[in-house]
Amino acid sequence: MGVLKNKNIVIIGGTTGIGLSAAKAFMTEGAKVIVMGRNVDSVAEAKKVLGKNAEAFSGDATLPGTAEKAIELCLQKTGGFDGLYHVAGGSGRKMGDGPLHELSLNGWNQTLELNLTSLMLSNQAAIKKFLELKKGGTILNMSSVLGFSPSPGFFSTHAYAAAKSAVFGFSRSVASYYIKENIRVNVIAPALVETPMAQRAASDKSILSFIKTKQPLDGGRIGKPGDLDGLAVYFMSDQSGFTTGQVVAVDGGWSISEG
Repeated sequence: MGVLKNKNIVIIGGTTGIGLSAAKAFMTEGAKVIVMGRNVDSVAEAKKVLGKNAEAFSGDATLPGTAEKAIELCLQKTGGFDGLYHVAGGSGRKMGDGPLHELSLNGWNQTLELNLTSLMLSNQAAIKKFLELKKGGTILNMSSVLGFSPSPGFFSTHAYAAAKSAVFGFSRSVASYYIKENIRVNVIAPALVETPMAQRAASDKSILSFIKTKQPLDGGRIGKPGDLDGLAVYFMSDQSGFTTGQVVAVDGGWSISEG
């Protein structure tokens, strides 16, 4: 049936883009899936796309209790909880993120809340539940190549870079602490991927020209959500049972190309 047979997985930020693509891939591999998203319309659409073997609900990942609700729903509907995939996050540009000399305190705080606090809360909820259930489990966190490979010309949002870099340190520290409990924590760091968040970049001819040389793999294109699915399936499955604390870039060559 697939490498995720009998796995019950929660995806925070799973109703659009990368998260929704992963949900479909997980289900194809045999998993039962609970997805959470902030936008009510996207939740309704996700329910249509995923069908009866998944549950979708709306919630704000930055608020305490949201991830707990998703995990409890997973337990109620599937009878188990085996993995958490945290995808939720986004650009803080509209909130005041940008180059440091232009960065507002509000932009800083809201960008970190959206991309780091939400992730801490979901990871905390998952860890607590794994410990309560006295079982191992896996957590997969979403970061970005901007956390270690900056692009000053087109992607100069310094709070976002700080948050995504912090995901690396946080995830590795958590992985180290809970390793004896057989709880694994890993990170995917994509480059520019075609998602609702990437609309600004995807419609800018100069950025698309830059991407041709910065992400030169496969013709120099923007990534697709499906490009991350294979790695996500691996990390959520028992195939990665001896892998924890790792950061893997899925970036089309971004981190090794000049641009």
